[in-house]
Amino acid sequence: MEQKSNNPTLDAEKVRLVSLPVLPAYYYLDHFVEMLAFVCKTYGSILTAEHHAFIARFEELSRDARCLFIRMVNRRGAIFNRSLFHYSEIADVELAISELMAVGHARALCEADYAAFVACLPKDVLLTGAHAAGRGDVRKSWSKPKFINYYLEQIPFSVAAQHCGAHKFIALDGTRPIEFLLYLYFGKTEVDLKNFALRDLGILRTNQETSFSARFTDGDEAEASFHYSQVLDRLEVRSDIIYRQAAVDILSGPACPTEYAADLRNRAMHQTGLFFEKANEVELAGQLYRAGSSPDCNERLVRLLYNKGDRLGAEELLQRMIDDPASDVEHLFAMDFYARKFGGRRTGVYTELLRSGRNITVDDTHRGNPEAGVAGVLRREGAKVYFAENVLWHTLFGLLFWDELFESTQLPSGFDWVPHCLKDRSFHRIFASSIDAKLEAIGSGHAFPAILRTVASRWGRPNGIFAWDHVQVEALRALLEGVVPASVAKIVRAMCEDFRGMKDGFPDLMVTRAGKASFMEIKAEGDVIRRNQLTRLRQLGAAGIVAEIGRVEYRFDPEQDYVVVDIETTGGWSNGDRITEIGAVKVRNHRVIDEWHSLINPQRSIPVKIVQLTGITNEMVRDAPLFAEVADSFTEFMGDGIFVAHNVNFDYGFIAYEFERLERRFRFPKLCTCAGMRRSYPGHESYGLGKLCAIYDIALDNHHRALCDARASAQLLNLINRKRDKDLAGITEAA
Repeated sequence: MEQKSNNPTLDAEKVRLVSLPVLPAYYYLDHFVEMLAFVCKTYGSILTAEHHAFIARFEELSRDARCLFIRMVNRRGAIFNRSLFHYSEIADVELAISELMAVGHARALCEADYAAFVACLPKDVLLTGAHAAGRGDVRKSWSKPKFINYYLEQIPFSVAAQHCGAHKFIALDGTRPIEFLLYLYFGKTEVDLKNFALRDLGILRTNQETSFSARFTDGDEAEASFHYSQVLDRLEVRSDIIYRQAAVDILSGPACPTEYAADLRNRAMHQTGLFFEKANEVELAGQLYRAGSSPDCNERLVRLLYNKGDRLGAEELLQRMIDDPASDVEHLFAMDFYARKFGGRRTGVYTELLRSGRNITVDDTHRGNPEAGVAGVLRREGAKVYFAENVLWHTLFGLLFWDELFESTQLPSGFDWVPHCLKDRSFHRIFASSIDAKLEAIGSGHAFPAILRTVASRWGRPNGIFAWDHVQVEALRALLEGVVPASVAKIVRAMCEDFRGMKDGFPDLMVTRAGKASFMEIKAEGDVIRRNQLTRLRQLGAAGIVAEIGRVEYRFDPEQDYVVVDIETTGGWSNGDRITEIGAVKVRNHRVIDEWHSLINPQRSIPVKIVQLTGITNEMVRDAPLFAEVADSFTEFMGDGIFVAHNVNFDYGFIAYEFERLERRFRFPKLCTCAGMRRSYPGHESYGLGKLCAIYDIALDNHHRALCDARASAQLLNLINRKRDKDLAGITEAA
């Protein structure tokens, strides 16, 4: 084992950044024109006279004025410090500003800009401005939100404008048409033309493999969606004035003709209601919740009514939610809350389910990744285990309905990845007959071959449903062959009906025994079960699929395998140097049960100093296997073991980087014998491997050779584990 050092990555990052292309001078103008052409062609029937008038005015501007307008639109906010305009493509900024103000695209600041004005000022300007206005009660230690609220509540706009330099600023004016056009293109209010730059710099990947269609069916849907998206965007600034205006905009906003628009409205209602509920303005919060129709709004309204003593109102609302629930999540909440508050049950369904889970003892080295620990325990019991969670079900859904999602459906723009029919819940209606046929294929056993054909023909094509490097073909086979087909079909149909509602909460692991598959949600000590997880467990159970909770108890597990590893390398930089030797020792219950060793051809010369340190020469590794040739063997030796090394990040980092070169993952729990000895046996001057071996009389006959150092580190591990076992046993007895 050689000297360990940190891995520098900054130089590589600099090289990557230097290689980025330079954008043309009129880049944003060109792409703004591209966006306008697309929107006019795709949404011609939705655009009004206001939008066409804006486009006509824009086209009549000088190039400088058009470039400045686009630069302003492309920046966050609606007010700008004109002294900060420095753009190479604009010859005369002041003339461009005058032109924009003349046609009504820009103006001086006014009272309506007050909140945005103070929000964009730094704290030191707000502090000096308040002092100049004679306000001696402000404090330098105040947070920015407190400064903003103070100004808005205590200092008139005219006074703030005088002392904070409002004359240096201009505001965009009449921006609603351009904001609407951008929204039609991107589908979000918080994005802008920078996305084009990120795309063309190679930073943002876009969808170039499908044709595009309108995301909205008519003007009413587009206007409603735009209105509530803007409200949600403004709510990012947690200001009392902004939230009060949001409440007005929501309660007086346009009707929502589609589920997609209604979802945006409900999200805005819920967020705004929470703000006023926390401010103890329960009447306004209740008004917002009542106007909403989502499970989130209904839940908050039930709790609000119950907490203020209106038990009858809460009970009536719960009964409606139980009789006609908007979702399985809402039904679960209503049943649980009703049983606890009106039915006499003392514990909630969440607590009861957690208590009913199976206890599984996992070695406490797996803290932070209990799923891996449980998987190892179950495999030792003879089960096959797959890490499933949401990925398995998303993969099944995406592959099964690939044609409907990505061939038959046109996406709204190149920046979209998820079909709009999944967002607005119209997928099951649009493709009803196709869905029925494919669910029938699940029942007849023909679904898996069809999925394999999709994998073969579409592999690697980007999409917004799943990642190709997470596709587990064997897990899909185990699911389709190990669960009653009708049960899988029920869950998939529910995903077709409400993909957004079913996108998360699935159990962590799929476990197969004797060809039968079941699912397990893992909960470690102190974890709580979330509502979407509980809902998914109940849905799986109702569909006839076994699903349970595994409750993790951290202990020293004597049956846990530890793989103690040591490597020798050509140097200390994992990004550039290479491995020359790997030695590994497998330890179970304090005993060495197996060993693994190989020299590795590093495909480069070994420096003289390294040869002197390790004794490994270029001749010794010339005919040795490449790392790629031993990678499978080493992974198999690791099994479900814990990766152990002296200064573990060095060895783990080199091996992980070798796997990265092969475009493969290497992920195992880690344990460092150097850090472990420091904790368990403090007081030594040095915790280097050689020094510790001398202190504890551990043989180290061939230091700086991998297998020798791994054997020595294994004995240090045993010292640590015996102490750990004793300490954990004492904690258990005390408890």
